[in-house]
Amino acid sequence: MIPWLLAWQIAVASQNRPVTDDEVRRVHQSALLIDTHNDVTSETVRGLDIGPRRPRGHTDVARLREGGVGAVFFAAYVASSFVEGNRGAHRTLEMIDTIRNDIVGRYPNDFTLCLTAGDIEAARRQGRIAALIGIEGGHAIQDSLRLLRTYYDLGVRYLTLTHSNTNNWADSSGDIARADVKHHDGLTAFGRQVIGEMNRLGMMVDISHVADKTFWDVIETSAAPPFASHSSCRALSGIGRNMTDEMIAALARKGGVVQINFGCEFLSQTSADSSAWGNPARMRALRERVDKETADPEARRQLLRKLMNEDDQKVRPAALADVVAHVDHIVRIAGIDAAGIGSDYDGVGCTPVGLEDVSKFPNLTRALLEKGYTADQIHKIYGGNLLRVMRAAERTARERRR
Repeated sequence: MIPWLLAWQIAVASQNRPVTDDEVRRVHQSALLIDTHNDVTSETVRGLDIGPRRPRGHTDVARLREGGVGAVFFAAYVASSFVEGNRGAHRTLEMIDTIRNDIVGRYPNDFTLCLTAGDIEAARRQGRIAALIGIEGGHAIQDSLRLLRTYYDLGVRYLTLTHSNTNNWADSSGDIARADVKHHDGLTAFGRQVIGEMNRLGMMVDISHVADKTFWDVIETSAAPPFASHSSCRALSGIGRNMTDEMIAALARKGGVVQINFGCEFLSQTSADSSAWGNPARMRALRERVDKETADPEARRQLLRKLMNEDDQKVRPAALADVVAHVDHIVRIAGIDAAGIGSDYDGVGCTPVGLEDVSKFPNLTRALLEKGYTADQIHKIYGGNLLRVMRAAERTARERRR
């Protein structure tokens, strides 16, 4: 029997073993917890002070410390609306700036801007939280490899190839069913050039949000392991943003990792069915309401966002056990080296009971220990696997630059 599969079966067979508070504390404090997707930047760019504990939202310095978070990839999220008028680069620079200045610059005793896997480990030794930058939405490069290189020079270490919108060189899962959108059947020739340049730079290729065909083209094209910065398992919640078993296995064979998203719709089919994000009928009803009320593009966007935020309050929440179930599923499909954490905190409206915000990560450590996962396995899930992928991207870049 394959060793990792035997280990997983032993872990599952040891469900709900007794775990002490001291064991949870010891394992959690010894782990380098890397969360590869956090959207609090959409609020700091509007003036939020990330330092003090706040009554709403998922992220602030106080709760990051309570949760024992060692590193965060903050999302430089660029909404699809910035495609209009070629405003994508402007918005991207604003988002990079809020990470560098409103987060790291404002709290230099808590954060260190990190560019490499080694930097993350050094920040840990210094008692600081490693802050990293990932761009969410390939339209941010405005079809320019020069902009891509500029973003890398400013500290960007991954690019999510699409958001919910298909761009000029890669298809998105968010609009793949829409007949009014021009699709490319995956990556275009220029899209493959983007991947090649990311490999040369050492920028990780993020396949969260992409259409299935785009995913397979990335697997074929990328010289470095791609990863999913904030996706979960489609077998457990059948939304298009999640990954099929075949995709999970292929990503693992390539050396990549699936960073599990904590959004309720990503974790639970029941949650997805109660959400406009996961239920096409609910989404159609919201869009029809918007159609009736306004024709102005900006007003439509704002109204749809308002209605979806209201709809988020009606979603049936997922549970901590659902997160563990996704870890189990990935390990069963692809091994312990294929699972990681990409919470999407402050980017999702519903989070699991028991993992309501960044301070609750020790609850996940307890649940994984109770399920039979060892400290070494938890260390891999929490950060070791992501560091491996990042080092592989750095190694590929060195080889390509020779």
